[in-house]
Amino acid sequence: MNMPLLDNDVLRSFVAIAEHGTFTSAAKAVHRTPSALSMQIKQLEQNLGKTLFIREPRRATLTAEGEVLLDYGRRLLRLNEEAVQYFISPTLEGKVGIGTSDDVGTRILPEVLAEFARSYPAVLVDVVVGSSKQNLARLDAGELDMTLVTVADEGRVPRGEVVHEEPLVWAGREGSSAYQRSPLPIAMAHEGCAWRRMTLRALDRAGIPYRIAYTCEHCSGQEAAMLADLAVAPFPQSLIRPPLKEVAGDTLPEIGFYQLALVRRGSNPVNDALASHVKDAFQSLR
Repeated sequence: MNMPLLDNDVLRSFVAIAEHGTFTSAAKAVHRTPSALSMQIKQLEQNLGKTLFIREPRRATLTAEGEVLLDYGRRLLRLNEEAVQYFISPTLEGKVGIGTSDDVGTRILPEVLAEFARSYPAVLVDVVVGSSKQNLARLDAGELDMTLVTVADEGRVPRGEVVHEEPLVWAGREGSSAYQRSPLPIAMAHEGCAWRRMTLRALDRAGIPYRIAYTCEHCSGQEAAMLADLAVAPFPQSLIRPPLKEVAGDTLPEIGFYQLALVRRGSNPVNDALASHVKDAFQSLR
Protein backbone atom coordinates (compact mmCIF):
# COMPACT_ATOMS: atom_id res chain seq x y z
CA MET A 1 0.00 0.00 0.00
CA ASN A 2 1.46 3.34 -1.11
CA MET A 3 0.93 5.86 1.65
CA PRO A 4 1.41 9.61 1.04
CA LEU A 5 4.55 11.13 2.53
CA LEU A 6 4.46 14.31 4.62
CA ASP A 7 6.40 17.09 2.96
CA ASN A 8 8.52 19.21 5.30
CA ASP A 9 7.66 22.41 3.45
CA VAL A 10 3.94 21.72 3.86
CA LEU A 11 4.43 20.76 7.50
CA ARG A 12 6.26 24.04 8.10
CA SER A 13 3.29 25.94 6.67
CA PHE A 14 0.84 23.84 8.70
CA VAL A 15 2.69 24.48 11.97
CA ALA A 16 2.96 28.21 11.18
CA ILE A 17 -0.81 28.47 10.67
CA ALA A 18 -1.47 26.58 13.91
CA GLU A 19 0.89 28.83 15.87
CA HIS A 20 -0.14 32.16 14.34
CA GLY A 21 -3.87 31.46 14.16
CA THR A 22 -4.43 32.92 10.69
CA PHE A 23 -3.31 32.10 7.16
CA THR A 24 -2.28 35.73 6.61
CA SER A 25 0.06 35.91 9.61
CA ALA A 26 1.48 32.46 8.86
CA ALA A 27 2.11 33.43 5.23
CA LYS A 28 4.34 36.30 6.36
CA ALA A 29 6.26 33.97 8.68
CA VAL A 30 7.04 31.41 5.94
CA HIS A 31 7.37 34.00 3.14
CA ARG A 32 4.48 32.72 1.03
CA THR A 33 1.11 34.06 0.00
CA PRO A 34 -2.05 33.14 1.95
CA SER A 35 -3.47 31.51 -1.19
CA ALA A 36 -0.36 29.31 -1.53
CA LEU A 37 -0.75 28.17 2.09
CA SER A 38 -4.44 27.50 1.54
CA MET A 39 -3.61 25.25 -1.43
CA GLN A 40 -0.96 23.40 0.58
CA ILE A 41 -3.37 22.71 3.45
CA LYS A 42 -6.16 21.69 1.08
CA GLN A 43 -3.86 19.14 -0.57
CA LEU A 44 -2.62 17.94 2.82
CA GLU A 45 -6.20 17.41 4.03
CA GLN A 46 -7.01 15.48 0.85
CA ASN A 47 -3.94 13.27 1.25
CA LEU A 48 -4.79 12.46 4.88
CA GLY A 49 -8.54 12.32 4.41
CA LYS A 50 -9.03 14.58 7.46
CA THR A 51 -10.08 18.16 8.08
CA LEU A 52 -7.24 19.86 9.94
CA PHE A 53 -8.57 23.40 10.42
CA ILE A 54 -11.92 24.99 11.17
CA ARG A 55 -11.76 28.07 8.95
CA GLU A 56 -13.44 31.15 10.41
CA PRO A 57 -13.46 34.70 8.99
CA ARG A 58 -10.57 35.87 11.14
CA ARG A 59 -9.11 32.71 12.58
CA ALA A 60 -8.11 29.16 11.73
CA THR A 61 -8.65 26.71 14.60
CA LEU A 62 -7.23 23.22 14.75
CA THR A 63 -9.58 20.26 14.72
CA ALA A 64 -8.87 17.24 16.92
CA GLU A 65 -7.03 15.61 13.99
CA GLY A 66 -5.12 18.85 13.44
CA GLU A 67 -3.91 18.86 17.05
CA VAL A 68 -2.56 15.34 16.60
CA LEU A 69 -0.74 16.32 13.41
CA LEU A 70 0.70 19.43 15.09
CA ASP A 71 2.58 17.27 17.57
CA TYR A 72 3.88 15.00 14.79
CA GLY A 73 4.72 17.99 12.60
CA ARG A 74 6.81 19.73 15.23
CA ARG A 75 8.73 16.53 15.97
CA LEU A 76 9.35 15.78 12.29
CA LEU A 77 10.60 19.29 11.60
CA ARG A 78 12.86 19.15 14.64
CA LEU A 79 14.25 15.76 13.58
CA ASN A 80 14.86 17.04 10.05
CA GLU A 81 16.73 20.04 11.44
CA GLU A 82 18.88 17.79 13.64
CA ALA A 83 19.72 15.51 10.72
CA VAL A 84 20.78 18.39 8.49
CA GLN A 85 22.69 20.05 11.31
CA TYR A 86 24.62 16.85 11.95
CA PHE A 87 26.11 16.95 8.47
CA ILE A 88 26.60 20.67 7.88
CA SER A 89 27.60 21.86 11.35
CA PRO A 90 31.33 22.23 11.95
CA THR A 91 32.79 19.39 13.98
CA LEU A 92 33.37 20.43 17.57
CA GLU A 93 35.52 18.58 20.06
CA GLY A 94 36.45 19.45 23.60
CA LYS A 95 35.07 19.77 27.08
CA VAL A 96 32.80 22.33 28.72
CA GLY A 97 31.77 22.67 32.36
CA ILE A 98 28.44 24.19 33.37
CA GLY A 99 27.09 24.87 36.84
CA THR A 100 23.40 24.82 37.67
CA SER A 101 21.01 24.79 40.58
CA ASP A 102 19.09 21.66 41.52
CA ASP A 103 15.74 22.81 40.10
CA VAL A 104 17.12 23.70 36.67
CA GLY A 105 19.55 20.79 36.64
CA THR A 106 16.84 18.16 37.12
CA ARG A 107 14.00 19.70 35.11
CA ILE A 108 15.29 21.81 32.22
CA LEU A 109 18.93 20.94 31.62
CA PRO A 110 18.51 17.23 30.74
CA GLU A 111 16.62 18.06 27.55
CA VAL A 112 19.17 20.76 26.67
CA LEU A 113 22.07 18.34 27.15
CA ALA A 114 20.35 15.62 25.11
CA GLU A 115 19.86 17.97 22.17
CA PHE A 116 23.41 19.31 22.52
CA ALA A 117 24.83 15.76 22.52
CA ARG A 118 22.97 14.96 19.31
CA SER A 119 24.40 18.05 17.64
CA TYR A 120 27.93 17.77 19.04
CA PRO A 121 28.60 14.15 20.07
CA ALA A 122 32.36 14.73 20.42
CA VAL A 123 31.96 17.36 23.18
CA LEU A 124 32.13 16.24 26.80
CA VAL A 125 29.84 18.21 29.12
CA ASP A 126 30.62 18.30 32.83
CA VAL A 127 27.61 19.37 34.94
CA VAL A 128 28.04 20.58 38.51
CA VAL A 129 24.94 21.05 40.67
CA GLY A 130 25.20 23.55 43.50
CA SER A 131 24.01 26.90 44.79
CA SER A 132 24.52 30.06 42.78
CA LYS A 133 27.15 31.25 45.26
CA GLN A 134 29.06 27.97 45.08
CA ASN A 135 29.02 27.83 41.30
CA LEU A 136 30.11 31.44 40.90
CA ALA A 137 33.09 30.65 43.12
CA ARG A 138 33.88 27.61 40.95
CA LEU A 139 33.59 29.76 37.83
CA ASP A 140 35.96 32.39 39.20
CA ALA A 141 38.40 29.65 40.21
CA GLY A 142 38.46 28.33 36.63
CA GLU A 143 36.64 25.10 37.46
CA LEU A 144 33.60 25.95 35.29
CA ASP A 145 33.17 27.61 31.92
CA MET A 146 29.67 28.90 32.62
CA THR A 147 26.96 28.73 35.25
CA LEU A 148 23.29 29.52 35.66
CA VAL A 149 22.65 31.67 38.74
CA THR A 150 19.46 32.84 40.41
CA VAL A 151 18.89 36.57 40.68
CA ALA A 152 16.28 38.01 43.04
CA ASP A 153 14.30 41.17 42.25
CA GLU A 154 16.49 43.36 44.40
CA GLY A 155 17.13 46.11 41.88
CA ARG A 156 20.72 45.06 41.25
CA VAL A 157 22.21 44.65 37.77
CA PRO A 158 22.80 40.89 37.51
CA ARG A 159 26.16 39.45 36.61
CA GLY A 160 25.98 37.77 33.23
CA GLU A 161 23.12 37.62 30.73
CA VAL A 162 19.53 37.19 31.91
CA VAL A 163 18.04 34.22 30.04
CA HIS A 164 14.80 33.69 31.95
CA GLU A 165 12.35 35.52 34.19
CA GLU A 166 9.17 34.29 35.81
CA PRO A 167 7.15 34.62 39.03
CA LEU A 168 7.75 32.62 42.16
CA VAL A 169 4.42 31.28 43.43
CA TRP A 170 3.26 29.32 46.44
CA ALA A 171 3.22 25.59 45.78
CA GLY A 172 1.81 22.67 47.74
CA ARG A 173 0.17 19.30 47.31
CA GLU A 174 -3.21 19.13 45.60
CA GLY A 175 -5.84 19.46 48.32
CA SER A 176 -3.24 21.02 50.59
CA SER A 177 -4.26 22.53 53.91
CA ALA A 178 -0.77 23.61 54.95
CA TYR A 179 -1.25 27.10 53.51
CA GLN A 180 -4.22 27.64 55.86
CA ARG A 181 -2.22 27.06 59.04
CA SER A 182 -0.84 29.73 61.31
CA PRO A 183 2.00 30.27 61.61
CA LEU A 184 2.48 29.37 57.97
CA PRO A 185 4.82 26.34 57.62
CA ILE A 186 7.27 26.80 54.75
CA ALA A 187 10.01 24.68 53.21
CA MET A 188 13.08 26.64 52.17
CA ALA A 189 16.67 26.43 51.10
CA HIS A 190 19.37 27.57 53.52
CA GLU A 191 20.58 31.14 54.12
CA GLY A 192 21.91 32.86 51.01
CA CYS A 193 19.20 31.56 48.66
CA ALA A 194 17.60 34.34 46.59
CA TRP A 195 14.18 32.63 46.74
CA ARG A 196 14.43 32.50 50.52
CA ARG A 197 15.17 36.22 50.76
CA MET A 198 12.31 37.11 48.44
CA THR A 199 9.81 34.87 50.25
CA LEU A 200 10.64 36.00 53.78
CA ARG A 201 10.60 39.63 52.70
CA ALA A 202 7.12 39.20 51.17
CA LEU A 203 5.81 37.53 54.34
CA ASP A 204 7.33 40.19 56.60
CA ARG A 205 5.83 42.99 54.54
CA ALA A 206 2.41 41.34 54.68
CA GLY A 207 2.72 40.79 58.43
CA ILE A 208 2.04 37.07 58.12
CA PRO A 209 3.40 34.85 60.91
CA TYR A 210 5.43 31.92 59.60
CA ARG A 211 7.83 29.23 60.67
CA ILE A 212 10.54 27.62 58.56
CA ALA A 213 9.47 24.02 59.00
CA TYR A 214 12.00 22.38 56.65
CA THR A 215 15.26 23.42 55.06
CA CYS A 216 17.03 21.63 52.23
CA GLU A 217 19.30 22.83 49.44
CA HIS A 218 17.67 20.44 46.98
CA CYS A 219 14.19 20.82 45.54
CA SER A 220 13.50 17.14 46.19
CA GLY A 221 13.67 17.78 49.93
CA GLN A 222 11.30 20.71 49.70
CA GLU A 223 8.96 18.68 47.49
CA ALA A 224 8.90 15.89 50.09
CA ALA A 225 7.60 18.34 52.68
CA MET A 226 4.96 19.62 50.27
CA LEU A 227 3.85 16.13 49.21
CA ALA A 228 3.37 15.22 52.86
CA ASP A 229 1.29 18.42 53.23
CA LEU A 230 3.61 19.58 55.97
CA ALA A 231 4.56 22.87 54.33
CA VAL A 232 4.24 25.09 51.31
CA ALA A 233 7.21 26.48 49.39
CA PRO A 234 8.11 29.15 46.84
CA PHE A 235 8.43 27.59 43.41
CA PRO A 236 8.85 28.77 39.79
CA GLN A 237 5.45 28.71 38.17
CA SER A 238 6.66 26.80 35.08
CA LEU A 239 8.16 23.95 37.12
CA ILE A 240 5.08 22.98 39.13
CA ARG A 241 3.91 19.49 38.15
CA PRO A 242 1.19 17.22 39.61
CA PRO A 243 0.66 16.15 42.31
CA LEU A 244 1.94 19.60 43.27
CA LYS A 245 -0.10 22.66 42.36
CA GLU A 246 -0.07 26.38 42.82
CA VAL A 247 -1.91 27.24 46.00
CA ALA A 248 -3.56 30.55 46.70
CA GLY A 249 -5.25 32.15 49.59
CA ASP A 250 -6.33 35.60 50.68
CA THR A 251 -3.50 35.71 53.20
CA LEU A 252 -0.66 34.60 50.93
CA PRO A 253 1.27 37.54 49.47
CA GLU A 254 2.77 37.72 46.00
CA ILE A 255 6.43 36.76 46.18
CA GLY A 256 7.66 38.48 43.04
CA PHE A 257 9.72 37.63 39.97
CA TYR A 258 13.11 36.02 39.90
CA GLN A 259 15.62 35.80 37.06
CA LEU A 260 18.14 33.27 35.85
CA ALA A 261 21.37 34.64 34.45
CA LEU A 262 24.00 32.80 32.42
CA VAL A 263 27.46 33.83 33.58
CA ARG A 264 30.40 32.84 31.37
CA ARG A 265 34.15 32.82 31.97
CA GLY A 266 35.16 33.13 28.35
CA SER A 267 34.23 32.46 24.75
CA ASN A 268 35.24 29.69 22.36
CA PRO A 269 33.29 27.61 19.80
CA VAL A 270 32.43 24.84 22.28
CA ASN A 271 31.30 27.23 25.03
CA ASP A 272 29.37 29.36 22.56
CA ALA A 273 27.50 26.33 21.22
CA LEU A 274 26.36 25.15 24.66
CA ALA A 275 25.43 28.68 25.71
CA SER A 276 23.29 29.01 22.58
CA HIS A 277 21.45 25.75 23.38
CA VAL A 278 20.82 26.89 26.96
CA LYS A 279 19.41 30.25 25.88
CA ASP A 280 17.19 28.64 23.23
CA ALA A 281 15.76 26.26 25.85
CA PHE A 282 14.71 29.09 28.13
CA GLN A 283 13.35 31.07 25.19
CA SER A 284 10.98 28.19 24.46
CA LEU A 285 9.54 28.45 28.00
CA ARG A 286 8.25 31.95 27.42
